[in-house]
Amino acid sequence: MRILVINPGSTSTKLAVYEDNTPVWLSGAHHPSSELVGFQSIAEQYDYRMAFIRKRLSDGNVPIKFDAIIARGGLTKPLEGGVYKVNEQMKHDLLHAQMEHACNLGGLIASELAAECGCEAYMADPAVIDELAEEARYTGIPEIKRISLFHALNSKAVSRQYATAQGKNYEDLNIIVAHLGGGISVSAHKQGRVVDVNNALDGEGPFSTERAGTVPAGQLVDLCFSGKYSIKQIKRMISGGGGLLAYTGTNDMITITREAEEGEEPYCSVLNAMLYTIAKQIGAMHIALGGKTDAIILTGGISHSKYCTDILAKRVDFLAPVVVMPGENEIESLAYNAREVLAGRIVAKEYV
Repeated sequence: MRILVINPGSTSTKLAVYEDNTPVWLSGAHHPSSELVGFQSIAEQYDYRMAFIRKRLSDGNVPIKFDAIIARGGLTKPLEGGVYKVNEQMKHDLLHAQMEHACNLGGLIASELAAECGCEAYMADPAVIDELAEEARYTGIPEIKRISLFHALNSKAVSRQYATAQGKNYEDLNIIVAHLGGGISVSAHKQGRVVDVNNALDGEGPFSTERAGTVPAGQLVDLCFSGKYSIKQIKRMISGGGGLLAYTGTNDMITITREAEEGEEPYCSVLNAMLYTIAKQIGAMHIALGGKTDAIILTGGISHSKYCTDILAKRVDFLAPVVVMPGENEIESLAYNAREVLAGRIVAKEYV
């Protein structure tokens, strides 16, 4: 099974070719801001990104001959988890998505390339996966509903991989996944559905390297109306300029962890506080699973740090066994999903 994987990020495009389980070609690059600044919208980047991909494939002597092409999912309407065929309705919704991100280009590019080689184009578990239990949607303010926006691709994939390693099905287990990266999402997977999760993008749950997480609402309102800050500055505090960055002046986890291990302040106190908020969120998801959790998986870039995972494990391992599966795993997760579809172990869904 020969699979092309396409992962467009805000300032990068990553590519891979898998033959069965083996990555046989990896490529990609950072796109300089000087090349992106002229585009007024993400949609305008389509030709630029497509030309980049075609050149990479050509330079690598990679023919456009695949059994499947799978791309990072875009910000379409809320969906159930799974693998979806890229169809005309999806392409329309990707072009007219309410939230702009380069991932919206993935399905469009995959579709064009798939048409050339006569295979299917797919996307899997985009960030908009919404399987929340009804009671998880309420906030106490009718005008505000909790939404599902998290690291669905990696969270679902590591859960399935863990289940397979245990000789079980994902749909038979209750798993908590803590994805630890620039944003942190802690999701409750109840027999194959994510019934609760914090909004990892713009202000809920643990604080992270550069996101504020949940903050006291009254104090935030006072800050908003203090006259000291614009709405843009407030939003920057919440996402992009908050968390560890706001306290330490850096979002470099290698530096922060090294300084914390040496007992340097404020690194030690602030990092431990972040891990404490993650542990509290894991506890909340344990309640969402009715106190019956089969495993707690720590994943994402920060989970490469034994210092961080050891502290977290000590706080939560009385709830369930803790398993560390480090890394973002987006390329691997996409390849895994396409392989499962081609093997007939996952049925691709129709986007409507």
